[in-house]
Amino acid sequence: MGLEREESVGDLLREESYASPPYRSTSLNHTRMQGMVRQKAYIFDGYGNYYNKEWDLEEGVEKEFCWYHVELPKTNHKLSASAQCLIDVLCPPLKLQDILALVSNGPFCAHVDGALVFRVNSHGPPSSNYTFRLAARITENSVITVSLGRVPRLGFSPVGQSLLSEIPSVESPSYQDGSRKEGTRTVIKEHVLEFLLTMNHSEEADNPVPRSVSNLVVHIIDTHVDHLQDVVTELEIELDSVELELDKGGFTLKKQMLDDRRFHKMRLNLQRLLQVIAHGEQVFPRVKEKCSSKLWFTTEDINSLEELIGRLRRLKENVGFIANRVTAIQAGLDSWQSEQINKKLYYLSFLSIIFLPLSVVTGVFGMNVGGVPWTGQPDPKLKNGFRNVMFLCLLMVVILLLCFLFPVLHTGLKAWRRRRAIKRSWSLNRKSFLKRTIGIQERRAYLRI
Repeated sequence: MGLEREESVGDLLREESYASPPYRSTSLNHTRMQGMVRQKAYIFDGYGNYYNKEWDLEEGVEKEFCWYHVELPKTNHKLSASAQCLIDVLCPPLKLQDILALVSNGPFCAHVDGALVFRVNSHGPPSSNYTFRLAARITENSVITVSLGRVPRLGFSPVGQSLLSEIPSVESPSYQDGSRKEGTRTVIKEHVLEFLLTMNHSEEADNPVPRSVSNLVVHIIDTHVDHLQDVVTELEIELDSVELELDKGGFTLKKQMLDDRRFHKMRLNLQRLLQVIAHGEQVFPRVKEKCSSKLWFTTEDINSLEELIGRLRRLKENVGFIANRVTAIQAGLDSWQSEQINKKLYYLSFLSIIFLPLSVVTGVFGMNVGGVPWTGQPDPKLKNGFRNVMFLCLLMVVILLLCFLFPVLHTGLKAWRRRRAIKRSWSLNRKSFLKRTIGIQERRAYLRI
């Protein structure tokens, strides 16, 4: 049975290899996506120095170790297209099981073909800002990582003058660039300042160069947590601006937010973000557990991983608070919408109450039967029947309006009487107080309190 199954699988593979080529559109999409894939390769000497190297997927020797990073484009594509791109870039020496472990969705952490492989790939459209995918294959002298889109501060760049170390100045209307020098201070535009406010980390030039593979693994996980923190900070800033707009805005703004379903989308994005954080909570403790048994993984880096896990848990609590705020704002908007609907229904019920008796009157006088008063038009004595019916309808409308206005008039009358009584008592007390004060002054005595 086993031999027969192997022969059938082999026949199937041969049939697929000799089958007709795929459609041209599929091959064009794959070629276009392959051209958008970015690759970075570094070699570290173990003494705090790094160099760019060729993409040969070779491991380092002795203290040297290499890092190969693949950046997939954030475009709407199938998962199989990502797997094909990784096969083109990483095979050989990687095998199909390595590619599947790196590109599949969901949390994963295990040893694959002698290397430690972990991933925190979330489900969702790749073009979304709330879809995160990060996978790594770790050996003693090399690290291969795959990410969806650019991860801030993940790479390394030459040390230069950092904008964060400059003395800032307030922007003036005469400046057109992002930042310019004004004496010894740097003028920063508003959009640059807004971008810097969403950053919870330094620039790539400020990254400490890792001296071991364990330092590099901690750096990769640290940048992933920083990326999540940046997205959470962006959400908080957006939510603050929305609350400010709601406080200032009126009917039109609230109606537009309800029509755009803005908070429903925000809640969906928060759920995706919580899913990514949950994947990290499952994977990173297992990474720490498996790395603690490695001789080349230092104790300081294990402690750093524990701190990153704690940061991830605190970040999850913060996202929960943001979700509660979004739910509260949505509940307020829903309550406002129900109040608007109740007001409209009140006006409709008011009109229906007014016109319902009138329709009864017109229905009675419109019956085609004998004996209905004021309907004998040939009789000259009944020529004012239409006027009499109109007077009757007007009288019923007045009675209905009085019934509706009586509670309001009664409440207003009671309030007017209360104000009048309070004013009268205040004037009497004031007069008696002035009389007592004048009498005491004439007697030149002190006022008893």
